[in-house]
Amino acid sequence: MTKGAETRSRILDSAQTIVLAKGFSGSSIDEIISAAGITKGGFFYHFRGKADLGRALMERYLEQDEAFFSAVIERAEELVDDPLQRVLVFLKLYAEAMADLPGVHPGCLVASFAYESQQFDPAVQELAAAGVQSWREIFRSRFAPVMAQYPMTRKVELDELADMLTAIMEGGIVLSRVMNDPQILVQQLLQYRSYVQLLFGDTEFGDTER
Repeated sequence: MTKGAETRSRILDSAQTIVLAKGFSGSSIDEIISAAGITKGGFFYHFRGKADLGRALMERYLEQDEAFFSAVIERAEELVDDPLQRVLVFLKLYAEAMADLPGVHPGCLVASFAYESQQFDPAVQELAAAGVQSWREIFRSRFAPVMAQYPMTRKVELDELADMLTAIMEGGIVLSRVMNDPQILVQQLLQYRSYVQLLFGDTEFGDTER
């Protein structure tokens, strides 16, 4: 990584920490500059202004999220062949990754931006919406082969099941932060996993599939 790329990454790291803690409107360029240990000229070399920074933050956050989910899905696929067990292993690995965080989840940038959507131009809002849509597609692609192979104990639409995981993720993050309890997010993910087991009538593997 070049020195310029390192500086840009440091600015984004500092900005993300501050924005998740204080909101985008409550964060100033001067505060971000101070946290990143750079000059104002250094900041404006990399970003045209705060709006440009917000767009870059969202783009990077979504790229990192997609890379994380892809890595966990790949690991689940390495461990088991059955589509339902792959989903269950994916959810277990995801919960374990959240349990391994050093503290309470710092928050979701997509949710943070959604709360302050009036602060952003339509392009950033569309980017956030596209990110949520990409989560739906990732989760949808995991559940589609399960639905094709396993009968459900009750009728659930594919998109609704995928969106439910997003709702569990976001809600679990909020609850964990409000209650200052990192285990709430983990517990909610495992509750969703139990729901999936019940939905597809899985009683054979329980928690022993790994």
